[in-house]
Amino acid sequence: MKREVKGLSVWHLTMLALGTVVGGSFFLGSSVAVRAAGPSVLVAYVIGGILVYFILTALSEMTVANPASGSFRTYAEQAFGRGAGFTIGWVYWIGLVLAMSSEATAASILLRNWFPMLSLPILGAVIIVTVTLLNLLGADRLSKLESGLAAIKLLAIAAFVVIAVCLAAGIVTILFGTTAGQGGAAAAGYSILHGEPWMPGGISGIAGSMLMVMFTYAGFEVLGLAVPETRNPAVTIPKAIRLTTVLLVGLYLAAIAALFLLIPRSLVSEQVSPFVSALTLHGLGWTGTVMNIVLVTAILSTMLASVFGLGRMLRSLAEEGHTPIWMRDRKDIPYRGILVSGGAMLGALGLGLMLPHGIYLFLVSSGGFSLLFVYVVIMASHYRLRKRHGGPFTQGHGMRGFPYTSWLSIGSLIAIIVSMPLIPDQGGGLAAGMMFVLLFAGLYAVGRLRRTTPDLPGKRIRQLPPVRPMSSGYANAELSEELTEQKTKK
Repeated sequence: MKREVKGLSVWHLTMLALGTVVGGSFFLGSSVAVRAAGPSVLVAYVIGGILVYFILTALSEMTVANPASGSFRTYAEQAFGRGAGFTIGWVYWIGLVLAMSSEATAASILLRNWFPMLSLPILGAVIIVTVTLLNLLGADRLSKLESGLAAIKLLAIAAFVVIAVCLAAGIVTILFGTTAGQGGAAAAGYSILHGEPWMPGGISGIAGSMLMVMFTYAGFEVLGLAVPETRNPAVTIPKAIRLTTVLLVGLYLAAIAALFLLIPRSLVSEQVSPFVSALTLHGLGWTGTVMNIVLVTAILSTMLASVFGLGRMLRSLAEEGHTPIWMRDRKDIPYRGILVSGGAMLGALGLGLMLPHGIYLFLVSSGGFSLLFVYVVIMASHYRLRKRHGGPFTQGHGMRGFPYTSWLSIGSLIAIIVSMPLIPDQGGGLAAGMMFVLLFAGLYAVGRLRRTTPDLPGKRIRQLPPVRPMSSGYANAELSEELTEQKTKK
């Protein structure tokens, strides 16, 4: 009888990734990209999807060869040294902590519409504490909860696409008992697209929308951080990456295409979700309440998955001696990393109340830079390690088009980062992000100069193994399970 292997499955990992990715940045932030590029924003989403595919493929190749707990932080340390591992780990952690404290504030503002008697600080604190405690339940239980929350978001996007098609086809009266808000069914579909300029901003409009498009894709790197809780990562991770990419790109393209069937670019407001604006325009204003519920769900789902990644990032940093020794946690669930991350989010929420609004926004906006910075490091680490190794790490999981796809991805990501000041309120994100990079790089340099004792003992990172065929390495799922069973019997 074959022994059941516990751990996260392909579906669990996919829902965890989608739970992190599909959040407020899509339901709200996509309006910025739509305003900048018009219908040609679809091209930006395709380009963004291609970049996501290359980044995830590079991460998958390194993960299959070396399923390390620190994922991209560990690979950066292997490629560029301990200073790089220290810096990327802490920049990612601090950027995500600040970003999630901001998400808690956004969720509090939405919840206050239903609970006006509660103050924003109390609501924000309750949200952070709840999300932190739920993460203490472990990856298996959390993945089931995350799957449910992610399903709500995905169903909401699918429902919007169906409603848009019904409105465009003129059968909305039968389904919803109403007619379009302005001009009946003729106000949807071809009449919206007719006369709408395809590229109102030209090539610069598409380029200007890329930053917000990449933000709507951000968060998929949690797949790498989930490796220690994954069953048979050599098989599960690549499958989850493919499924995540297909679902993300497919849903985003369908939703944005449906949006342009309902509302012209000129009526999209950056202050309101474009999906709410589109449905309200056609007499479905009641969907605003439904969309607010979906938005709260999306934010909570993103926070749950982000705290999952934050706790594991701190554990990886602790294992390499990059944190105080008391933060090391040898248990399956990184309790200390999760609790410290939750406490830091509460502290960031308090900073938002104490600091001047402009300074707090300056710090919080570093979250977007942190994620883009991580993606550049993933591609650069993969490039350097593969060059050092002399070929693909494992057969069947190598990135196609190497090294040209690596150069293209790195160049595109750097171009997007450099364009941040061109987008309102994003110039501070670039400045704050660079400030944190310099801060942590400086802290490591100072610590190294002052170090008079040997490195703290910890789990050393493994070097990438030599190229081995699928039939003889742990990339072969059946052989891997068979060897595990033999060891267990012994």
